[in-house]
Amino acid sequence: MGGNHSHKPPVFDENEEVNFDHFQILRAIGKGSFGKVCIVQKRDTKKMYAMKYMNKQKCIERDEVRNVFRELQIMRGLDHPFLVNLWYSFQDEEDMFMVVDLLLGGDLRYHLQQNVHFTEGAVKLYICELALALEYLQRFHIIHRDIKPDNILLDEHAPEVFQVYVEGGPGYSYPVDWWSLGITAYELLRGWRPYEIHSATPIEEILNMFKVERVHYSSTWCKGMVALLKKLLTKDPESRLSSLGDVQSAPYLADMNWDAVFEKALTPGFVPSKGRLNCDPTFELEEMILESRPLHKKKKRLAKNRSKDGTKDSCPLNGHLQQCLETVRKEFIIFNRDKSRLDGIGVNGKSMGLEERWPWESSLPKSRSSLRRQQGQTSQLLDTEGRAGSQTQGKLQDGCNNNILGHTCSRGCSS
Repeated sequence: MGGNHSHKPPVFDENEEVNFDHFQILRAIGKGSFGKVCIVQKRDTKKMYAMKYMNKQKCIERDEVRNVFRELQIMRGLDHPFLVNLWYSFQDEEDMFMVVDLLLGGDLRYHLQQNVHFTEGAVKLYICELALALEYLQRFHIIHRDIKPDNILLDEHAPEVFQVYVEGGPGYSYPVDWWSLGITAYELLRGWRPYEIHSATPIEEILNMFKVERVHYSSTWCKGMVALLKKLLTKDPESRLSSLGDVQSAPYLADMNWDAVFEKALTPGFVPSKGRLNCDPTFELEEMILESRPLHKKKKRLAKNRSKDGTKDSCPLNGHLQQCLETVRKEFIIFNRDKSRLDGIGVNGKSMGLEERWPWESSLPKSRSSLRRQQGQTSQLLDTEGRAGSQTQGKLQDGCNNNILGHTCSRGCSS
């Protein structure tokens, strides 16, 4: 080890697609329902990124492939200082990979759990930065639907989405994200949400809660902040602040220099520690000890699997799963921001049919579980046309695409 080690960065063929071998895996920093995230360094440029990887077989079994493809289709057309931007996407036999901006300040949920007290000044800046990000997404007819502290990341300097269903409501539209912005701002200031709602809370209970309960605002908050939160948390979507212009017109924000906000030139009210990793350290332990297919052993594992292919020792997959895996391989969206200029594919706001906007939709085979649930279920986790996402049997659907919206303010935010 180390005898012939060269410190010169490797040189890759410029015509070669970016792949797993182009990155050095440094450590695991997070996980979701069907994906994990680690810090990586690109071997040739030495730039650091976050890499999300999702097991293909698990995505097929959970009927999540369409959501992954939608996320890729959208993210490759977005570029904003307060979004976590996509840089590369690629695949191998096991996983689908998305390489995005790295923000080492941790997410706001982590800091809330560490009992960080966010001042009104800090939250005021977060509101402005997130408002700029929401306006950008709204311009492309995108509803985020999962804005919450868990999905707002901070860089080294340094919002739960529920549509308010009055009388059952028609579904989701842009005001849902601005409601979530208000919920998030409230939680950052107070340490808890204005309503005690969980994913399992029945819709009838939620509706009744909105009818009989009043939001309690701290007497220590300034009148301007309370007035702004009240306008964001207005139950009637038609009367709620639901655009950047609405927010900018709030008297509380009259003194904000919006150009300085966009350029990240304002001093943040909270700066995450640079001397520690701002995430749960158990992610790395789980990856090293409990993970059956650890990322750092992928190269050897794939080489071994490839050598087995075609031999009597190989274990063939069932026909349906093999068909799904092959379709995912063919339809996966490869992206390289270094080589591509933004062309707006999938987010240009034109009124296209779903088949035109997402050409891979019709070719993806449905998983068996999806086929079983097909009758009577038409929920859309993301509506790129700005139309209301459908409900299923009266239940509120949690948001998706929690990797689009972020707060990358150099003091301030991302997801």
